[in-house]
Amino acid sequence: MKTTVDIATPLFQEAKQYASAHGLSLRQVIETGLRRVLAARQVGATPFRLKKRTFKGQGIATEADWPTVRRQIYEGRGG
Repeated sequence: MKTTVDIATPLFQEAKQYASAHGLSLRQVIETGLRRVLAARQVGATPFRLKKRTFKGQGIATEADWPTVRRQIYEGRGG
């Protein structure tokens, strides 16, 4: 199955370097990581909790509707 995910640039670059150094494809690295996370969850490990981080500001700076915002986010990225 194909899907699109947004990965932080430093993490993506590190994953590509790891894959290259170990003779793996990026797909193999991602699938292995997902399998490990899901397997750990099944044996009762503590689930990952993302820390809440907020920033001062007024929120979205545009009054655009969601389809417009989404189009702007993916502009130039093939989406």
